Amino acid sequence: MVGLPYDFLANPLGAVRLSFEKAVASSPADADPVATFRGKDWGAVDLFRDFLFEDGGLAEVPVLDASSLRWIQPNTLVRFRGMVQDMLGNEYYLGAFKDGSAWRTNKFTDFSSFPMPSACETQLWERHLFHCVPVPGQNSWTLESSPPPTVGSMLNCSTSQHGEKRRRDGDVDAMDLNVSDQGNGESSSCSKKQKEDDNPSFPFSSSEEFVDHDNISELRHKDHDSPADSLSCLVKVYDMPESQLKLNDVVEFIGIYTFDPELVVHKDDSSDMMCDFIEDVATDLPPSKVPRLHCLISRKLAAQEFISSFHSIEPLNNIVRGIRESLLAHLSATLGNDGLAAECLLLHLLSRQLRTRVDVVTVGRLSLNFTNFNRESASIFGNGLTGALQNLLPYTQIIPLTVDYLNTTTLQPKKNNQTGRLVTGILQLAQGTHLTIDETYMQSGTLNSKGLENARLLKHLMEWQKVEYDFEYYKLEMAADVQLLVLSEGKSNILPADLVLPFCPSAIVPAVNATDKDMQAWRWYLATAQSLPNSTEPDIYQKLQDDMVNAMREDRSLGCTDLNRWLTMAQLMAASFGERSLTLEHWQMVKELERLRKERLK
Repeated sequence: MVGLPYDFLANPLGAVRLSFEKAVASSPADADPVATFRGKDWGAVDLFRDFLFEDGGLAEVPVLDASSLRWIQPNTLVRFRGMVQDMLGNEYYLGAFKDGSAWRTNKFTDFSSFPMPSACETQLWERHLFHCVPVPGQNSWTLESSPPPTVGSMLNCSTSQHGEKRRRDGDVDAMDLNVSDQGNGESSSCSKKQKEDDNPSFPFSSSEEFVDHDNISELRHKDHDSPADSLSCLVKVYDMPESQLKLNDVVEFIGIYTFDPELVVHKDDSSDMMCDFIEDVATDLPPSKVPRLHCLISRKLAAQEFISSFHSIEPLNNIVRGIRESLLAHLSATLGNDGLAAECLLLHLLSRQLRTRVDVVTVGRLSLNFTNFNRESASIFGNGLTGALQNLLPYTQIIPLTVDYLNTTTLQPKKNNQTGRLVTGILQLAQGTHLTIDETYMQSGTLNSKGLENARLLKHLMEWQKVEYDFEYYKLEMAADVQLLVLSEGKSNILPADLVLPFCPSAIVPAVNATDKDMQAWRWYLATAQSLPNSTEPDIYQKLQDDMVNAMREDRSLGCTDLNRWLTMAQLMAASFGERSLTLEHWQMVKELERLRKERLK
């Protein structure tokens, strides 16, 4: 164990240093005591895992966001939940150096905690850089907040962040050596020597700007259409296998926070660093404005991670059926007692890309277009539906589709090859996002070249579940998993949905606030049913195939697309009852839904 002198929350670097020194001391005499740790953990991460998950320390770790930034102290343990918005390549840094006869480590920090000798033996290690932002469209019920700090901690924070900075006298060489790989066209970096205070907890940043710590608006994420209170973070990940994290993944990072907006860079032009003129990633993401987080532990977040209860409940038929009925009643009331629309909406909410495959057919996607929506009905039922979806799903977004919107907005993410940064667009969304496209305000007009391109991008996303990224010299398609719901007066000409249903409300039902218990049950149900594996027994599939052939004989208008949609709806129907395999009963229920839908279309 680390021992009492090191507090995992307030002094995580102490635990890192002590575990490193113990590992070096216990290494074989004939082996290089430090080179063996390049790209490997020497036991420090295990100490933090025990503290966080075995000893219950996770609840004590503050969440890093725009509000907690005022009082969280640098070099302490924090949590940050966000989406990987950009992958900035790899960075080399001085991972260890020899101080006399003792080896010191600089892992999980920006600068050395000890003065580095002018000439010493060093080890160059590697880490991965990710620019992470709050998840676009993340709803408030999924957010975690840190407990407010005590008066004592606020006083300590104020003293440490302001009083000690005024006493900077000595200058020592900083250890950070940023040399990023240039693979895949990503940015490269190499920083000059920087100055550090006698107090190792507050290193100088690599920015030439002075930023008032109280001016939190300067620190917020400023990409296109970002929320006003969002905060981006540059995450440095260590010992990570390639492709473990991907663009648009939603991840929780637990690590050591370094950020000091009041520090000014001090560059030494006589520096003998490895390179002098290579652009540093800090030029576009300066540490005076974008906090750094040195990741100890990371985990990808699925929808189930946001569900606070019902974790232990197995999807038993009687429990699932009861929750299904209550959720359908809630959706039906929201949609003006339109039970058929509620049934179709439920299947839509359970859909996801690549749920399963039957032979060569991909089953899972089910986009939905509610027609008969005009401005008046959209203001009543559309707003109610939007609120219901926000309360049920982790991530929801709305696009008010008009000619002016298509002609002016930026939907496509685009790589800026001058800065090496990926500039986000509206369609850079986290996996599992629900996107509502409101066409009720669409009027006649002329689309310019940007408008035509935006319309094409939306159609491509709906048909293929792919978003085209612009890398200036070439286009790159990224797989998406986005549920698309279209509200329109007539059938959408821009976005051909899988399922089109005229909306027919029979009454305006007063809004009924669901209880917390009901909400938790519905959220658990949607997340669990959507993630259920689904299969079709060979004998059942043969019967379905025969039924499809007969249906095509009776109705010549049916095609492969319709049959694929039927099969998708049947799979989703089975999942809605908590079943892992499709049965003839589910198939008959889908056929009845289709019969009612066609009658309404007439």
